[in-house]
Amino acid sequence: MSKPNARHFALEALRTWDNGSKHADEILAALSLRYRLQGPDHALVQTLFYGVLRHLTRLDALIDELKRGKMNHENRCVLRLGLFQLFHTDIPAHAAVNETVSLARGMRGVVNGILRNAQRRREELEALAATWPLAVSHSHPEFLIERWSAAHGEAVARQLCEWDNEPPPVYLRVNRLSPEGEAGEEILAASPLVSRVAGRRGFYRLEQGAPPADWLERGLIYVQDPSTALACDLLGAKPGESILDGCAAPGGKTALMFDRMNGEGSMLAMDVSGPRLETVRQNMNRLGIRGVKTDVIDWLRASKGQIANLGTFDGILLDVPCSNTGVIRRRVDVRWRLRPDEFGHLQRQQITMAEACLPLLKPGGRLVYSTCSLEPEENRGVVERLLDRHGKKLVLEEMAESLPWRDGFDGAFAARLRVG
Repeated sequence: MSKPNARHFALEALRTWDNGSKHADEILAALSLRYRLQGPDHALVQTLFYGVLRHLTRLDALIDELKRGKMNHENRCVLRLGLFQLFHTDIPAHAAVNETVSLARGMRGVVNGILRNAQRRREELEALAATWPLAVSHSHPEFLIERWSAAHGEAVARQLCEWDNEPPPVYLRVNRLSPEGEAGEEILAASPLVSRVAGRRGFYRLEQGAPPADWLERGLIYVQDPSTALACDLLGAKPGESILDGCAAPGGKTALMFDRMNGEGSMLAMDVSGPRLETVRQNMNRLGIRGVKTDVIDWLRASKGQIANLGTFDGILLDVPCSNTGVIRRRVDVRWRLRPDEFGHLQRQQITMAEACLPLLKPGGRLVYSTCSLEPEENRGVVERLLDRHGKKLVLEEMAESLPWRDGFDGAFAARLRVG
């Protein structure tokens, strides 16, 4: 048997994902750790694994168009990998076919024939795929396309599907609180590896390769999409204030808010998960940030006494668990995990969490409620319900959103509510 390579690992990842017990990012992280994947090998495994999940329905439709007779699930996964390489990458066709055929078990002749047939008929098959319904040609659940079409129109729904199916660029944020202070800004400004993001203070787009390990180790940067600044900017944390980040893990928004506070003031980062809070602590340590406290809390089940013991705050950021429809490009299997009835359930949880935080605001304090969702139930719908219930003491000051088709960044929503 040949030595395992990136395609073997990608196939293993697909098999694990098909079992349904783990998310794609967890599977990739575990594989990387187990096989010590680094550099080009890790990049290729991620490209293949995530790429197949992005184009899953389209690839299966192509397989059904090309195959004759039955195809076992193992070799369907092999064919998904092969067809993804042929139709969606610049990998030379001979390498895509030969390396993929070597993965097949018991049906190598059939797999080889299907892939070579696909290679010959590529233009014809691409023209055929263009006639398929959007849910098939762009590999999204029909209910999501229907929702987006109703809310934004069919053209935007198509744009969203196209956006989701493209690998996301990498964005970096300069960490002004690193031990080297302003050095990070100077280093990035002078580097040909990155370009400044217009209108997004401290953010850069990585133009090639991976972030230099040295930048990460020195705490000069944090990998972060500019859309995450939406909620932090709306909160407007100031030096000397007391701020609560209610759903903090992995800590990107915590670090950004404390950066905007010049590291001066009180910052409490909380999350429902102890292990995820450990990630927050690790990130703060790497960034050289001191003064951020952490604690575990479950806002859905916390007692009034537990909440009261936290004290009061000038500002609270509550970036709630949501459907993640604004970040499907990054969380590639979200589309396959969502169900049509989830949005109402999520809204009820989100309202409960926001209401648990309201007593923690000082007089005149503000709560920023935020999501990385595009869905009205989770965004304006939650704000409207909060105002209906607490309108006598709660004032909506501002709402903002990041829309991928308009702004070119991940989808996000934020609303600032102030206690009167």
